[in-house]
Amino acid sequence: MDALAVVRKRFTVIDYEQMAATGIISDGDRVELIEGEIVEMAALGPQHAACVDRLTQRLPFLVQGRAIVRVQNPIQLGEHSQPQPDVTLLQPRDDFYAGGHPEPEDVLLLIEVSESSLAYDRDVKLPLYARAGIAEVWLVALLPQVVEVYRAPSEYGFGEKRTLRRGDTLSPLHLPDAVLRVDEMLGERR
Repeated sequence: MDALAVVRKRFTVIDYEQMAATGIISDGDRVELIEGEIVEMAALGPQHAACVDRLTQRLPFLVQGRAIVRVQNPIQLGEHSQPQPDVTLLQPRDDFYAGGHPEPEDVLLLIEVSESSLAYDRDVKLPLYARAGIAEVWLVALLPQVVEVYRAPSEYGFGEKRTLRRGDTLSPLHLPDAVLRVDEMLGERR
């Protein structure tokens, strides 16, 4: 008896956007397209939401028109991936990307906040971002209370990783004068 082969359909960004346009995927669905698979995103806990709020309050002040601050909106990573990072700093564009989602060369900094999805963010999303050539990713890990900074992307991952703790400061590679304190991102000690 022959074994039944399992065949998976790998969706493209075009397929994914058509599903959204026709209502198969609704605005309320917390999903993203990762390497051809529609993946349900982790629920936003209160600590996660507060961290994103702190970043979106502070970053526009620091970048003052030198970057567009985008919150939980898609970026285009090739034909089969359209993740929705928590925060991105983008190259300024007059149309604010109305003509199409930002691509890797548009991203100055990508920030993922992790409350319950740390392993997924490290094992799935970081390699995806590195292969796409995203220059810099910050992973704000709320439970160990650290910020991991990833730079030097390649098809094999990020070549550079630094772990910062409370009391440390950091700034985006492309906006070195936009200095943030780790404590500003993590909020009050829990």
